[in-house]
Amino acid sequence: MPPPSPRPAFDDLLARARALAAGGGQGGGQGGVRRAVLGIAGSPGAGKSTLAERLVRELNAGGEPWVAHVPMDGFHLADVELDRLGRRDRKGAPDTFDAAGYAALLGRLREEAYGETVYAPGFERVLEQPLAGAVPVPPAARLVVTEGNYLLLEDGAWPRVRALLDEVWFCELAEPERLRRLVARHERFGKSPEQAHAWAHGPDGRNAGVVAATRHRADLVVAGEVLDGRGDPDDRGTGHPGTGHRSA
Repeated sequence: MPPPSPRPAFDDLLARARALAAGGGQGGGQGGVRRAVLGIAGSPGAGKSTLAERLVRELNAGGEPWVAHVPMDGFHLADVELDRLGRRDRKGAPDTFDAAGYAALLGRLREEAYGETVYAPGFERVLEQPLAGAVPVPPAARLVVTEGNYLLLEDGAWPRVRALLDEVWFCELAEPERLRRLVARHERFGKSPEQAHAWAHGPDGRNAGVVAATRHRADLVVAGEVLDGRGDPDDRGTGHPGTGHRSA
């Protein structure tokens, strides 16, 4: 795979996303043309959710919504299952998600041919639990933007995810700022300053290393500075309207 393209401005991202949707693909979907699916990867706290939300908001402005946002975080395993597996102390690692289930949903989103709304799970950040049926994707959606840490991972079921994404952009932020935002987010959702620091530098830190090693597989690298002046990527309250989730 060639190296990622030079870092773009936000208007360039909008144009690229529109072109991706316009290209579509042959298969299921309305009129035999499938939806396009854009993936946004990056380490915890890098601004994936904010980039996805801003893309969706601006692409949908001024008309009927045609772009949907489906985060990966709805595929967190529930705490009761993490306890059974002995993995709760490293929640957020690649094997604490249902990657195969996520891939199955992406396949359905690409090929949906019945004119039906598809419901995806969300993630409730205060409870830190997945929430079934929280994210509707209407038939009119021709582009799905999905974001998560491990879209470019080559282990386990994750390659099935990458195979279903038309492009993957890698969201990158300077490490001190990424950590600052991540610690602040953990505090906002109930951790003490000490707990927030320990988790951001412990489990989240290990996961960030795994994600950073996949950067070279991205089609595009998006610098966090692209979002400057539009809000702190991980200092806002909720992700998808009504679900209260934030991507890891």
